Amino acid sequence: MHTRYRVATAILCGTLALSTTALAQIGGEPGAFSRLGFGARGMAMGNAMSAVTAGDVVSYYNPALSPSAVTRNATASFGILSLDRSLNFVSYTQALRPKAGLSIGLINAGVSAIDGRDSDGRQTGALRTSENQAFLGFGVRVTDALQMGIALKLYYYHLYTDVASTTVGIDLGALYRLGGGVTVALTARDINSRYKWDTSTLFGQNGQTTEDKFPMLITAGVAYMLPDSIALVAVELENSNRSSTIARAGVEVPLVPAFTVRAGIDRLDVREQGNGVRPSFGFTARTSLGSWQPAVHYALVLEPFSPSPLHMISLAVAF
Repeated sequence: MHTRYRVATAILCGTLALSTTALAQIGGEPGAFSRLGFGARGMAMGNAMSAVTAGDVVSYYNPALSPSAVTRNATASFGILSLDRSLNFVSYTQALRPKAGLSIGLINAGVSAIDGRDSDGRQTGALRTSENQAFLGFGVRVTDALQMGIALKLYYYHLYTDVASTTVGIDLGALYRLGGGVTVALTARDINSRYKWDTSTLFGQNGQTTEDKFPMLITAGVAYMLPDSIALVAVELENSNRSSTIARAGVEVPLVPAFTVRAGIDRLDVREQGNGVRPSFGFTARTSLGSWQPAVHYALVLEPFSPSPLHMISLAVAF
């Protein structure tokens, strides 16, 4: 069997074996939608992307990645989710020669078809929520080996009629090339992110003002490009100030230049508190149209508490 196919088979079998492992996650904390990942490629690799400099990069995973962009890249993604949920992404990344890079993006998530009722139980119509993040990331190559970056993030959450919140957060990141195809990364995400709620408009004198702080995430990642680019392997360890520690991993194998397969595992709970892992699989089909390289990325994510998997489709073009 061809070496690349042996690697792909090992990836799929290993990921299936890992899918029985338990883990905990801070899914109930504010900003949970922004921790699901970004686009089909990252989600198919278990979101272990903070140290990955090959291929399409985006500041979502690490603002220090943008100087590694080889081409300009624009991507639009949409998700197919159960339970009337929606999840969509758009992003644009390019290097700013000779030593910098820029990445912008938008995440939109929400829940629709919520059954609205009054205090007597009578239907008042369908409700929906909308939660959004816009980010602007800038990175610079400090030396040939070291890259650093910062990202500003704007959150807007429309929860209910006259109940909404806006907040600004900061991500910091660093990446270092050890040589031999190995890169390491360190990020701090959602510094100072928080929702502030005021329900006095809705409930009058019974309204309250509350504040929900996002968990701050510290992530350490390693990526290794095997010789001859036969495969890319990435692993991460993430700790939060909510006493959670999770691991994730992903592998990417180019079977042929125009077709790549991936598999990953997310939310492996190091503390064994148990809350459900997220194994994932995906592929990319890419072609060339002159100087343009359009691609279709797909990811299948097995959600532990959902009646059906999450499907993510990304349409991208490098130019």
